Amino acid sequence: MNAPHPDSSTDEQRGSRVARGLGATARGAGRAGRATMRTAKRAADAQGAGESGLSRLIQMHFFNTAGDAAVAIALAGTLFFTVPSGEARGQVALFLGLTMLPFAIVAPLIGPFLDRFAHGRRWAVGATMAIRAFLCWVLAGAVVTESAWLFPAALGVLVASKAYGVTRAAAVPRLLPQDFTLVKANGRVSMSGIVGVAVSAPIAGLASLAGPEWVLRYAFLLFVAATIGAIRLPKRVDSSEGEGDLLLRGDADKARTGSVRIPPAVAYALRANCGPRWMSGFLIMFMAFQLRQNPIDGWSVELLTALVVGGAATGNFLGVVAASVLKKINPAITVSAVLVADIAVVVFGFLFYGVLALALLGLVAGLGQALAKFSLDATIQRDVPHRVQASAFARSDTTLQLAWVIGGFVGIAMPIDPPRLGLGVAIAVLAAWGVFVFTRHPKRSSRVVRTGN
Repeated sequence: MNAPHPDSSTDEQRGSRVARGLGATARGAGRAGRATMRTAKRAADAQGAGESGLSRLIQMHFFNTAGDAAVAIALAGTLFFTVPSGEARGQVALFLGLTMLPFAIVAPLIGPFLDRFAHGRRWAVGATMAIRAFLCWVLAGAVVTESAWLFPAALGVLVASKAYGVTRAAAVPRLLPQDFTLVKANGRVSMSGIVGVAVSAPIAGLASLAGPEWVLRYAFLLFVAATIGAIRLPKRVDSSEGEGDLLLRGDADKARTGSVRIPPAVAYALRANCGPRWMSGFLIMFMAFQLRQNPIDGWSVELLTALVVGGAATGNFLGVVAASVLKKINPAITVSAVLVADIAVVVFGFLFYGVLALALLGLVAGLGQALAKFSLDATIQRDVPHRVQASAFARSDTTLQLAWVIGGFVGIAMPIDPPRLGLGVAIAVLAAWGVFVFTRHPKRSSRVVRTGN
């Protein structure tokens, strides 16, 4: 009989210790996860959001953005950085054109259709989730087999995502807690989206190591959870009580049977938002090619690009936080200030082109875009009757996306040399647009919207 190897018992002991260590780690992670969920739920329920039902919308939005992040990671490619610049420009231009397709469908078709769901908003929101869950399952098979259904299913996911944004924005005013306001509610919901992306992106990244189909199956589960969350929204989301009395000007009875004109405050906020959106599209596309072709001495292309994108993401996050904590905000003043700030930061970048200017460009662009969009949403929710808000949100989002795409097209069409030429063009465009916007400011100033208690 062979004697046991002297190291076998030692190996077994080591394996046992590793197993116990992994078990303890898993239990600790589970406890930390449950504690985090309890903390998140308390935060969502704070200040009356639990009683009004806004917390349920916040939780649903968490799963929605987590699913969208997983889909984006599953479909993301690195082709842009692996082909020559000339070919990449054509591919990016095609991408910009394709980004308008979901909005082209949502604005004229889905917006008015969703308006007819005034008594079934919960089911309309849930349908946008269920459709994406189904299409993610279809995509999981299509990416493996390279099926012809790949592009139609991906387009369907994008369209359903934009339709969700419209229905969710139209539902927020129905769940407003007492002494809570629209900008703050929108900021609270968007904050949950940021948390959803932060939690979901690493998980989706790990799943992508096994293949994009597993990321899409993970997204399927997230959208199923979001569908359940939509169905669990309070019944008041479906209520149409008082909707005929929400007009601030004009004859309400006549508006019920006729068309509703865009209020001047909404038109002004939308025009002012187009400036920051144009700048965002221009900045991303122009800097992507500019930094790739002419990187700043001593800095890698990847690091410079991360600096601009990271600055924009940080600015967007700060905008969400600011919308959630500011005591009061005037939407008209906010969108005007954002447009002026964008012009000023581009002038700074033109005069002092360098690493600091690039980081500041991204930061101000992200911050301004977030604050301006929150102000626009609050203005629509305040001044546009609920029965046509879905159409209003669809058309405003389409207009802003069009501004972003036009900015992107200008950015990829600009010559690379000299670097300041593109920023000079951006200054001219933003300044001209600013003059156009400010000369059409409503005569009556918009009311102040309180965002804190």
